[in-house]
Amino acid sequence: MTDHLPSGEGFNRFTVLDLDRTGNFVFPDSITPVPQDEVSDFLRGQLIVPKNVTDIFVWVHGWQHVRESAYKTAARLFAAIESLYTEQSKMYPHLEGFKAMYVAIRWPSKSAHSPRGYFRIRNRAHGMTTHGYAEFALSHLLGYLDEERERPKRGPETLMAASGQYLHCIGHSFGGRFLAEAIAAAPAPQPPTLRLLHRNERFEYTIDNLVVFQMAARRTVFADQFKDLLDTGPLQGPVCLTFSRADRANCSWHRFTESGACAVGCRGATKPSARVRTTLLRSSNDTYKEYELSYPIVNIDASWLYRKGKFTRPEGAHSDFWYRESIHLILTLVDYARPLNETDG
Repeated sequence: MTDHLPSGEGFNRFTVLDLDRTGNFVFPDSITPVPQDEVSDFLRGQLIVPKNVTDIFVWVHGWQHVRESAYKTAARLFAAIESLYTEQSKMYPHLEGFKAMYVAIRWPSKSAHSPRGYFRIRNRAHGMTTHGYAEFALSHLLGYLDEERERPKRGPETLMAASGQYLHCIGHSFGGRFLAEAIAAAPAPQPPTLRLLHRNERFEYTIDNLVVFQMAARRTVFADQFKDLLDTGPLQGPVCLTFSRADRANCSWHRFTESGACAVGCRGATKPSARVRTTLLRSSNDTYKEYELSYPIVNIDASWLYRKGKFTRPEGAHSDFWYRESIHLILTLVDYARPLNETDG
C-alpha cells in the first residue's frame, strides 16, 4: 500500500527548537540566540524526558521550509509514526509498551525552487556547520538527551540493546547532513572544554540509529568527512539512506556543487565500500530481514516509490518520501534496536 500519509494536523505532542542562520539555538518565539555557555540551561528548560518514554526521536527537516511549514512537516512525521504503529503494531514485536517523545529542529531553509536556490541553501547549511555553530548545537542536544534518558545496556550484537530509552535521529536532505556531522563530532566536540555527548566505557554507543531521506551529500562522504561517525561516533545501529533516481536535486543539481557527481539521495553512498550494502525499500506490510539492515551503511533503493514530481517539479522527487513505507522503515529500525529474546529467530 503506497498511500500518502495524513497531514498530521492537530498533532502537537512534540518540542520545537530553532536554529538561526549561524547555527545557534534561539529563544522561543524570538530571533535572539542562546549564548553558548547557556545552552545546557536552555535545553534543561525546554526538554524533560519523562520516565515512561521508551523512544526519543530527533527530526531535522531539509530544504524549502520556514518556521510554519517546518512545524507542519514535523507534526506530519510524528503523527505518522504514531498512526502506523497503532495500525500494525504486530509488525514490530519488540515494541510492546511503545511510548515516544519527539523533538523537531527548525532552521531557515527557504529559497527559490531552482538550482540557484538549491545551491544557496546548500551553502547556508554547509556554512552553519563549518563556520557556524549548528554542529555544536545539535551535538549538545544529543548529549543532553543521552544524559537525561535511561540508556539501554549494550550487548555485542550490532542492532541489539537491552531495556532503556532509545534515541533515534531522522533527517531529510541537508537536515541529514546536520545530524551526521553532529553525531560524528560528538565524541570530540569543539570547543573541547564544554561537556557535550561523550564516550562512556560502559555504554559504548549513544545513538541507536540514523535515517536520512534523500541525503544531499557526496556519495563518498562517509569515507572522509563523516568517517568518524562510523569509526568513533556514538552510533549503535545502521545509517539508513534512501535514494531515488527521480530526485532531480540530488541527481542533477548536485553535480554542479560537489565534484561533478550525483549525491547520496540519487544513487546511494559508495564508500567505504566494505561497509555499505543496498536493499530495496519494502512495502509497509513486508518485513525486513535482519541481515538487510546489519551493515554500518544501508542504502535503501526507493526509486520504485519516490517518483512524484519527477516530471512536474524542478527538484523532481527530492521531497517525495511521505509514504507509509518510509515510516515502516523507521519503525523497523526502532524494533531492531531491541534485544533478541531466546525465542526469536
